[in-house]
Amino acid sequence: MASLLAAAGVTALSGTADAAGTLGTAAAEKGRYFGAAVAANHLGESAYVSTLDTEFNSVTPENEMKWDAVESTRDSFTYTSADQIVSHAQSKGMKIRGHTLVWHSQLPGWVSGLAAADLRTAMNNHITQVMTHYKGKIHSWDVVNEAFQDGSSGARRSSPFQDKLGNGFIEEAFRTARAADPAAKLCYNDYNTDGVNAKSTAVYNMVKDFKARGVPIDCVGFQSHFNSDSPVPSDYQANLQRFADLGVDVQITELDIEGSGTAQATSYSNVVKACLALSRCTGITVWGVTDKYSWRAGGTPLLFDGNYAKKAAYTAALTALGGTGSGGGGGTAACTVSYSKQEEWSDRYNGKVTITAGSAAISTWTTTVTVTSPQKVSSTWNGTPTWDSSGSVMTMKPSGNGSLAAGASTSFGFTVMKNGSTAAPVLGSCTAS
Repeated sequence: MASLLAAAGVTALSGTADAAGTLGTAAAEKGRYFGAAVAANHLGESAYVSTLDTEFNSVTPENEMKWDAVESTRDSFTYTSADQIVSHAQSKGMKIRGHTLVWHSQLPGWVSGLAAADLRTAMNNHITQVMTHYKGKIHSWDVVNEAFQDGSSGARRSSPFQDKLGNGFIEEAFRTARAADPAAKLCYNDYNTDGVNAKSTAVYNMVKDFKARGVPIDCVGFQSHFNSDSPVPSDYQANLQRFADLGVDVQITELDIEGSGTAQATSYSNVVKACLALSRCTGITVWGVTDKYSWRAGGTPLLFDGNYAKKAAYTAALTALGGTGSGGGGGTAACTVSYSKQEEWSDRYNGKVTITAGSAAISTWTTTVTVTSPQKVSSTWNGTPTWDSSGSVMTMKPSGNGSLAAGASTSFGFTVMKNGSTAAPVLGSCTAS
């Protein structure tokens, strides 16, 4: 049985938790990492940090290592936010991916205004300074990001680097990066390269050339941003395999899949299985922790909803990794719960618990909420409670129909009289049938 979990917003495991009950631990048992993109400005949110620390064993700074964040003014480097993420990850024993050194976007205006010789100097200095600052701390670097055009041309994207330095800028960036931190894995990273197409083939040909000529490249990152218009391609695994066959690692670097329920869950499962099928697929990073902070929030593309409840997609990903404990693995009726504080007054506060079905529909659910004495629950809504003899443990069941479709959610609420205590309620496991 899963242990009780405290703190606002923390999702409680279902009753089948075991040693591989999180994404990170399950991936580690397969010799891989399972990471998330992290924003420094959310590290003060307890539910965000609790979910990150519990579930993931790798981080990628979402924006904090990009050029505009660390060198907005030439030769003036600011690492405060990036350092915050790196320090947090190191304190939890997580791997860290560096993202990104040379990219046409989020580029300060001063870079675009440089003439060719000056731009070359600035590019190499930026790579060297940033990588040296984090030397020995970063597992893999996205050295060059999104340098190829979309569409059928297979051509390079117009950018200050491409337009002024020519095709050789990518090779130069990688050689500079190798000198700056010889131990770090050096990756090329791009999107819309997930299947075999003109863009991915252009990247493939570049990597093949680099390997043949001894240009230092260790890995290729596949962003894997999917939606109904751009689903997981049928040749996803085959495409990853052809890169691995060149002698580089492949990493799924920015995974998110818009949608919900079974369809989203199936897509996540397929991506995880594709990675596990390749010995050189070393890890997966989802582009964010919770839907509410996703860059595509309207498409609910991540594994945790806005209340940090585990979605059916989470269950599918964990099951594909060989783990258990999420609820709903293999189509079994199961559910998860999460808590968030609502309104608060001097003497009381309202709490909300969200129940989410796993990968199979459920007909009813039950969970417990424990308050710390001398706190007392004075009222409830949207559920039917019973109490233990102490009056501190509330068992909540549906009031009426408790049916939920796979991946669907419902919630109940309650008012807690503080009586001098501000402790957060503690959620028990969610059980379903």
